Order: sequence, then structure tokens, then C-alpha cells
Amino acid sequence: MPSQARADIVESPTSPRRPGTIIRRDPGDHKVLTILYTGFCHFDIHAARGEWSQVRYPLVVGHEIVGVVGSIGAGVTRHSVGDVVGVGCFVDSCREWMNCLAGEEQHCLKGLTSKYNSTGSDGLPTAGGYSTSILVDENYVLKIPDGLTPQAAAPLLCAGITMYTPLRQWKTGPGKRVAIVGMGGLVHLGLK
Repeated sequence: MPSQARADIVESPTSPRRPGTIIRRDPGDHKVLTILYTGFCHFDIHAARGEWSQVRYPLVVGHEIVGVVGSIGAGVTRHSVGDVVGVGCFVDSCREWMNCLAGEEQHCLKGLTSKYNSTGSDGLPTAGGYSTSILVDENYVLKIPDGLTPQAAAPLLCAGITMYTPLRQWKTGPGKRVAIVGMGGLVHLGLK
């Protein structure tokens, strides 16, 4: 059954966030409901202002989400109530075409479903992490390791993976040299 969640809502490119409520989907068979910690990323500001893509307002941003599984759909097998989990920048893909089948869902040929400003497979708009809960298919939810605090884990789901991916792709590691330009949040994580 759908539920309400408190959220910070942006009504237009020039409006401030305001508190409100949104409707979240029914958990269904394979959805995980997470109660959130959400990182703050400058991308969210660009998105709210409509600077990088067309935006459907009202909009709830926030894409570095870590939370506790509060309830699960009947078919969920990967997570249990009480698990500390994280959600990356997208929450679904077709899982049918070659890129998805090769584990490259971020390059979904039918178009991946972003955490916000996107449309889910049920036709409803997605809303991000500046809210009290979110529904995500279990395939797009990651278990946060013990010993890593939720607050420390949240930025890793965007900034961390943004730095890790090219380092992994180019097989960098001990004894290799890389150049990292600048000194913002991404570079800080890259140096670590």
C-alpha cells in the first residue's frame, strides 16, 4: 500500500526547498524501503535549478542515500529489516538488454531510472533522498559493511564511486602514478 513521506520539495528553478509530503510506492514484491541519511552533493543544486537537464517539478533531490531497511516486499531475498544499506544514483534499469546483462546498468539502452526526476517502471515519478523514506528495487541496494558509519558511507555512493570507477578501469594501484587535478570533495576521496 502506498505511503506518505516527509520531504524537502523544490517547486521551481528559483524556489527554495520547502517541507512537504510525497507519496511513496507500495513496496510490491521486490522493493526495499529505507529510512535515510542523505549526503549533500552540488549535483543536487544543479538539478534543482534545472541547469543540466529538463526538470519536472515539484522535485525532491538527494542521491547519496544510506539508511536502515524498515520494511521489505514479499519477494525480497537480498536484504532484511534492520540492514544498513546504501542506494546509488539510479534505482532501476531494464535488466534485459546487453549492457544491463553485462553488469553495466548505468549504460542501460532503454534508459536507466534515476533516483529523482525520472519515471519508474510503474509510470510514477521518482523522488530522491531529501525525504524520510524511499523505495528501491533490491537489485540497486547495497549492504553497508559493519564498521562504516552511515554518515561516512553516504558520500561514497556518488563522489566515492566517481573516483573509484576510473581508478579501477585503468587498473591503478600500488606502484602506479595518477594525476588528480583540483582539491574538492571528489579529489579528497581520490587521494584517500
